[in-house]
Amino acid sequence: MDRSIRTVDDVLRLLDGLFAPDADRWTATGASWWDGFYADRSKDVPFFAAKPDENLVSYLDRGLITAGRALDLGCGPGRNALHLDAQGFTVDAVDLSPTAVAWAADRAREARAGVRFHCGDAFDLIGTELGGRYDLVYDSGCFHHLPPHRRISYLALLDRVLAPGGHFALVCFAAGDQGMGSELADADFYRESGLHGGLAYTPESLRHIFAGLTELEFRRMRDEPPESARFGEPFLWTALFRRDATAR
Repeated sequence: MDRSIRTVDDVLRLLDGLFAPDADRWTATGASWWDGFYADRSKDVPFFAAKPDENLVSYLDRGLITAGRALDLGCGPGRNALHLDAQGFTVDAVDLSPTAVAWAADRAREARAGVRFHCGDAFDLIGTELGGRYDLVYDSGCFHHLPPHRRISYLALLDRVLAPGGHFALVCFAAGDQGMGSELADADFYRESGLHGGLAYTPESLRHIFAGLTELEFRRMRDEPPESARFGEPFLWTALFRRDATAR
């Protein structure tokens, strides 16, 4: 008989266990799925190309964010982390997949970039490999792979690592007619024991979740042609938020 639940973390771990192993792509046990995904570097996957997100480039070009300390959550092969490094940021970049991190490290060596890559679950790495406050937390495609209950962990992470006056930038699946991401209600993901490839969000839901931050910009990602030096797909939201400068 198991009667071990005593803390919020115990509840979160119990809810983690409701998802089938092949749907668990966001914790360390899901790293093997992502390793398989990233194994063939020649695959025709748009975000495999060494191109930064068009919205990130735009934020920098317009001076909405400036160089400082940055954390890239779910960095994949490192395309955004390397761009931030080239723009003068001191960058920590995290991904679950050893294969993705190895690819990103290869790119960093070629570019002579100083990005520090970390392999593992960001929730577990905070306070160990990752510490202090960041002027920018950037997430391109990590948040929409979290099950609903882990938004609690995500907000706690932001509260802990985002510096007062710092910026949080998010790229995630947009609900609507583009055909990417699931629009199931939160409760249905638990009934079906899967995340269906990721969760799609409405503007209202994202504004509700991140209501503790000030919204600076919210829009669809611009569609970038294959020859562009930037990555852009219109089935994604891009959002830029700022933390109150007086926050502790």
